[in-house]
Amino acid sequence: MSVNRVTTRTAPEEIDGVRTPLRGRDAELAFIEERLDALGRGEGGIVRAEGPAGIGRSRILAEAAAAARRRGTRVFEGTADPDEQFVPLGPLLEGVLSGEEPLSGARRLRDLAATPGQRFWLLQELGDRLREAARNGPLLVVLDDLQWCDDLTLLTFHTLAAGLSSHPILWLVAVRAGSVPSGVRTTLDRIRQAGAHGLVLGTLEDRAVARITEDVLGAPPDPDVLRLAHRAEGVPQLLVELLGSLREEAVTIENGMAGLSAGPPAPRELPSVVRRLDQLSDEARELVQTAAAVGGTVTVALLAELLGRSSAALITAVRESLDADLLAESGDRLAFRHDLVREAVEAGLPLPLRQALSRQAAGLPPGSAPADAAEAERAAPGDAAEADRLRTEAAELAATAPGRAAELSLKALELTTADAPERPRVVAETIPLLWQTGRASRARELGATALAAGGLGPEDEALIRLALARLAVQFDFSEAVRQARAGAALPGISLTARGRLLAMLAVGLSMSGEHAAAEQVAAQAWDTAAAAGDRAAEATLTTVRSAVSFHRMDLAEAFRQAERSAALADALGVGTSLWVPEALWHALLANTTGRTAEALAVAEEGIRITGEQGRTAATRMWLMTRTRILLETGRLSDARADAEAASPTADDPGPGNLADVTLRYVMLRVALHTGDRRTAEAYAAEARRMRSDDAPVVRHFGTWMLALMADHEGRPDRAMAELDAVMTSPAADRPAYAGLIDPADAPVLVRMALRAGRHERAAQAVAMAEKRAVLNPDLPFLAATAAHARGLLDNDLAPLVRAVRLYEDCPRVLARASALEDAGRKLAATRRSEAVPYFETALALYARSGAEQDVARVRRRLRAAGVRRRPSAAGLSDAWPELTAGELRTVRLVARGLTNRQAAEQLSLSPHTVSSHLRRAFTKLDVTSRAELTRLVKHRDSGE
Repeated sequence: MSVNRVTTRTAPEEIDGVRTPLRGRDAELAFIEERLDALGRGEGGIVRAEGPAGIGRSRILAEAAAAARRRGTRVFEGTADPDEQFVPLGPLLEGVLSGEEPLSGARRLRDLAATPGQRFWLLQELGDRLREAARNGPLLVVLDDLQWCDDLTLLTFHTLAAGLSSHPILWLVAVRAGSVPSGVRTTLDRIRQAGAHGLVLGTLEDRAVARITEDVLGAPPDPDVLRLAHRAEGVPQLLVELLGSLREEAVTIENGMAGLSAGPPAPRELPSVVRRLDQLSDEARELVQTAAAVGGTVTVALLAELLGRSSAALITAVRESLDADLLAESGDRLAFRHDLVREAVEAGLPLPLRQALSRQAAGLPPGSAPADAAEAERAAPGDAAEADRLRTEAAELAATAPGRAAELSLKALELTTADAPERPRVVAETIPLLWQTGRASRARELGATALAAGGLGPEDEALIRLALARLAVQFDFSEAVRQARAGAALPGISLTARGRLLAMLAVGLSMSGEHAAAEQVAAQAWDTAAAAGDRAAEATLTTVRSAVSFHRMDLAEAFRQAERSAALADALGVGTSLWVPEALWHALLANTTGRTAEALAVAEEGIRITGEQGRTAATRMWLMTRTRILLETGRLSDARADAEAASPTADDPGPGNLADVTLRYVMLRVALHTGDRRTAEAYAAEARRMRSDDAPVVRHFGTWMLALMADHEGRPDRAMAELDAVMTSPAADRPAYAGLIDPADAPVLVRMALRAGRHERAAQAVAMAEKRAVLNPDLPFLAATAAHARGLLDNDLAPLVRAVRLYEDCPRVLARASALEDAGRKLAATRRSEAVPYFETALALYARSGAEQDVARVRRRLRAAGVRRRPSAAGLSDAWPELTAGELRTVRLVARGLTNRQAAEQLSLSPHTVSSHLRRAFTKLDVTSRAELTRLVKHRDSGE
């Protein structure tokens, strides 16, 4: 069985890290107190606490340990882990050799445990140490999760427990009820024969359930909440997790009672269930998830059919799911141990997958609808009624299953003849579904063909142009502007269509960099959308207002409007956005102003949600956004991998303006920081193309990229010549920060200008940075960039040191390292020794980021300051000189048996990013398989 390490263990009755009072266990606690009383009188023994998953075994052990300590009893606590069964005697040694009063002779015991052939002497030595300790007072030895103990721990436990029965040592162990490995079953039989006391934990009574509910929610539950709580069937862990997941969003407290705010809540994932799933092998996890999607009881034969395997091939997976206490035998079928567990597993599956499995289990063809599927297949072109039915179903599925909705919409289009009056509407409905699910070229071709055919009424043409404008926003900002402008100019169209076209025109202008025009159109569009009562258009226009405020440097207002836009979009629900998730702009805004951790959290949630929904286009936009954030936080390897994962595909129409201003910019920056000249030159070529784009913002990005490249090559004059056109462009359409891409670019531009002898350009950049900081005093990142730029311009140590201090609480790693380096450089001119700590901290930050080019430069500065250091590989150990930090993290997880998806979840990356890391690692390490990689990891890490 393949298992994955679970590093977080939560007490069964714990919420948000705070332990609730123990309820409904008075009899069990009284029994523990009796055994501790007997221990105090010199009577040892064994107590076995047993019960199903989530029943509170670990909590009982913790309460017993606390009670023993209050009595002055020495306590040793160990816990088995499913991923450490290869560590001989690990759980027991953990218990007796750690804590406040470890057993003496720790090194000797560890050496014996690690040495083959020393089992007899280990037992003797450990027994002697425990006897010696027991002479000074009673001992309590706690061992949790016996079912996961290795064979040596099991042997040592039952041998010592029996052999030391005359000493004041109480052994308190917990084991999961039900199916356990044969070695554990043998151990339980032996301690039972040795007189072990059994403590069987059952489900809680109604009174305890009500009191726990009040503990978690902060008020007595009303009948509706109590009925919901009883769904946990007295299992404390499920009860606490269920209530905790609802506390903030589904429960209200009125008149001193806790009630449900909007009826019964939808099923949701529960942490303990997620952890148990993570412990399963891939095959067992798939089996459990499939059973959850089917629902109810299920035969092994049906699971085998759904999974495409024979029943015999599922023997191990079925046994593993039974051992994990997720499934149980129910006659000749399998059923979930608990309905909440089934719902939690199902909630973790993407809705399209759940629907597909459910349909397949019901005997329907894959991909068909649960009703009228055969009728849809029999329908012929011209069947308007069937086409109408398919359109209705597509509209209902668009928010939750856009892939399926797109197929239905395409089928409706096939059934709609070329001369049918409703055909243009079907085209307009199909385009966004195709685009959202990654078929942008097909969508654009469909729209272009419809427009070229002619004969469209104004409303139909307007809707098709709106669909094409929405599609073009990602690929061609200027095309989005053209389509939206042409559509909005059509006579006699509805207020809703005109308002949405004007909203998309404002978005296109804003993304193009035509800020003044965007503001004017947005004002007109707002009135139209308000007259139509179109909240979706209002959400989009609120984002444009935020972008306008950002351009004016009123960042407080920009955040206020961004948050309002996201709230409007959330209220409307999934799939209603006219362009991209409004929260995406909020993430970009947060990152640009130094709130990078917040931006990263928003981006990762966006990637997760859109991935589950099957919204390919939105997921790629979120990946692009995260790429930019990862760059600024100094995770260069992860940024590059994300950029590769989100790169344009063969289906994309054109090079992609959004990719221009995110992915290509990031890839060039990463290449410059890592010294990858070939890649840098490739993206400099892209920048030259970008410089002639119709959209001002794309031209500005391309120009800045070329300036960075020229400066990197030691040609500051050329760099400034590239920038002159941008910095003298009309103020209305000039990028908000005097031609820069990001506030942290201000110091870069100052250095560049001073090297080129362009003092006036350097002063202009400093003035802009200081104005930005003054207008937004609540954003220390902006003050840091201004102080950094001022220190460079004036060659003044004080503002440089102030910048270093301001950067300390900001996760913009590369900006901070740059300020440290500049402060050190200034100090080195007169106070060399004082410069060293600045250089060393900068070096550590650059190395952790994988910025080899910057590492080499700072090393040279350290050598000039009299410090000699042996080169290292980007902050990693000497055993892995080839890999970046991100690649090494991925390699080690994969070598432990994790799949790409599991590794992605643990690292908070996308599976595409993990795949990119692995491809690079395989090439660098010259390995061709996971097995070969695993052997290499074990060999190298064992020698570190």
